[in-house]
Amino acid sequence: MRPQVTTALAPSSTLSAADRCDRCGAQAYVRVTLTSGGELLFCAHHGREHAEKLRNIAITIHDETGRLEDTPAESVPAEGDR
Repeated sequence: MRPQVTTALAPSSTLSAADRCDRCGAQAYVRVTLTSGGELLFCAHHGREHAEKLRNIAITIHDETGRLEDTPAESVPAEGDR
């Protein structure tokens, strides 16, 4: 009798500023894990541009483009700028 094997995917880590788009080199916000076992990183622009084709060859698509819509905290002017 064969032992039962359970597999699970490790959660994708958050993309950082060091992760770069494989197409243009801009900061990556989309990580695509391919059925072939490879991985591709895309900026928001190229992630949207290739989304339809990527869905056909991807196991997972980790999309962090929502981070681009986050509004930064209001900055306070420096002492000399007032």
